[in-house]
Amino acid sequence: MALTFRLDPPVDPGLRDGLLTLWSDVTNADGAVGFVPPVTTEDVRPELVRHFVAMAEGRARLLVGYDEEGAVAASAFLSYNGHRLMRHWLWLYTVMVHPRHQGKGYGRDLMAAVADAARSMDGIEAIRLTCRGGSGADRFYEACGYKEVGRAPGMIRVAPGDDRDDVTMLLPLG
Repeated sequence: MALTFRLDPPVDPGLRDGLLTLWSDVTNADGAVGFVPPVTTEDVRPELVRHFVAMAEGRARLLVGYDEEGAVAASAFLSYNGHRLMRHWLWLYTVMVHPRHQGKGYGRDLMAAVADAARSMDGIEAIRLTCRGGSGADRFYEACGYKEVGRAPGMIRVAPGDDRDDVTMLLPLG
């Protein structure tokens, strides 16, 4: 079954808890979403709150993919660029598909829904993201149409002696 995507769903305890579980489960399955395993939902909570604040202030939007049972199965945060000369593109953050749903094409579905959401926003012409080198994420995003436009070697320290590249990728929407 396909996921059902919703842009800017109401933030309620069910969504909050679903995102916390998604984020911790993705991280603990070795997903490159800003943490290193092991994490708990309480470890993730402060970062989710920061995302919710950005949404409340109108600086970010949330796209959620729900599975056939109505559970949060995928998500991505789209953040407007505040720089007056760069408002024609947005940042994509914290792209996640729950491990139990990986391998079903839901990641590609999520990225297509992200592009559709961005196209619906006034003045947005491109999506920019960064990902952790060595995780395979750059190959996934490339398969979704993104192009690598920059690489900062060793800028992400996963653990002492394990530094990864910070890879910047871009998807023009034109």
